[in-house]
Amino acid sequence: MSLSKIKTLSLAAIVTFMAVSMVLLPEKSFEASVQGLNMWWEIVFPSLFPFFVLSELLIGFGVVRFLGVLLEPFMRPLFKVPGVGGFAWAMGMASGFPAGAKITARLRQEGQLTRDEAERLVSFTNCSSPLFIFGAVSVGFFQNPALGFLLAFSHYIGNFSVGIMMRNFGTKHLIREKKQKRSIIAEALSALHQTRLKNQKPIGQLLGDAVISSIHTLLMIGGFIILFSVFNKLLFDLHITSFLAKLIEGVLIIFQLPVSLSIPSIAGMFEITLGNQMASQAADASLMHQLIVASFILGFSGFSVQAQVASILAPTDIRFYPFFIGRVLHGFISGILTFLCWPFFERKFLSEQAASIPVFLQEHTMWWDILFQWLKQIGPVFTIAMLFICILFYVQQIVWKD
Repeated sequence: MSLSKIKTLSLAAIVTFMAVSMVLLPEKSFEASVQGLNMWWEIVFPSLFPFFVLSELLIGFGVVRFLGVLLEPFMRPLFKVPGVGGFAWAMGMASGFPAGAKITARLRQEGQLTRDEAERLVSFTNCSSPLFIFGAVSVGFFQNPALGFLLAFSHYIGNFSVGIMMRNFGTKHLIREKKQKRSIIAEALSALHQTRLKNQKPIGQLLGDAVISSIHTLLMIGGFIILFSVFNKLLFDLHITSFLAKLIEGVLIIFQLPVSLSIPSIAGMFEITLGNQMASQAADASLMHQLIVASFILGFSGFSVQAQVASILAPTDIRFYPFFIGRVLHGFISGILTFLCWPFFERKFLSEQAASIPVFLQEHTMWWDILFQWLKQIGPVFTIAMLFICILFYVQQIVWKD
């Protein structure tokens, strides 16, 4: 049997399994879909929407090209990508996944990246946002804001390491940049002006397109979040997660991790939020072991996020497997960094916690938690308002066409 036929049968079997499971467990499916929906409209949509719209406008107005020329001397030697990759990297870290993939795909469609450069870039520009690491994981799950330092350090240094390791991915015959005859500032301003002249859209249309494009992407992301929430819940209730956990207990033993973390690891490989929550509650596991698994889950990102990225990359010629390789590397590197940094972190931040934690992370402030809770309260209203605005833009475009 050919590989193509095996793939077809496998996909058909998975879809059939989900359909039958949802019929057999309708209450569990509904509960999981509601949880996924709440996560999307409370946290994901309001936190990502401004970044998506802003990135579209910055690309349209030529600001990204301007920054790309300025960042060229930094990004090219380190990661072998153009300077515009610095914008995708920064926005990916600030807003979280899958912003890096969306911006990379957009830059590829604009012709500002080659396929090899885009594949290098997408492998390390997708990571968790500081809000998720500090607000959801360290405060919400582990009930200790200081742990966000260790998780964030391991996550972002691991992300940087993936970029260094993937810098030679693809063709090694790179086109050398021409020597600049003018100063880098003059080159950057020229690139900004030329890009703006090339884009003939009026500001109103550019803003409308940015809103519509961002909401399209976020609706797709919401669908994947709900789908994988249901899928993960069905796997857990049908004890398939427990069966898969048995298969990786040997791997955990090799890394001297307790087998009680096997189920959180499997859950985290499918959905990052549930995996981190279960890791923080794992019995017979020390805090260090829980954080190692949480770091791996944050780096691997889960199949839910990876499916979102695959959907974003599909309209381009950017291949998915470099991104997947990057996620596997990121997961292991982050876990190893957490293990190596734990003795120093425990001595510096936990043994003398009251004296060592900076003021903005102390118990009486908890501003990450305040921001996270505020976002959950205002998120649904903001999401509905933006969807209504998107409808207005659609109507306006129809009127213009008529």
